[in-house]
Amino acid sequence: MRECGGPADLDADILDVSFKELGLDSLAVLEMGARVERDYGIEVPDDAMEELKTPRQTLDFVNHRLSAA
Repeated sequence: MRECGGPADLDADILDVSFKELGLDSLAVLEMGARVERDYGIEVPDDAMEELKTPRQTLDFVNHRLSAA
């Protein structure tokens, strides 16, 4: 998130804060999905990233994909 996002304080408890509130626009969220695909070798469809609204939802999604791989 640090590399894809805006100037938000990512050291705080942000798991349930929306990406919008964190200063991330839709392009940054899609870039985050692309980085996860590249770094972890799992498929992260753009439409799935558009549905995920918080870091916690994203972590849950990625962990589920990793455990299924």
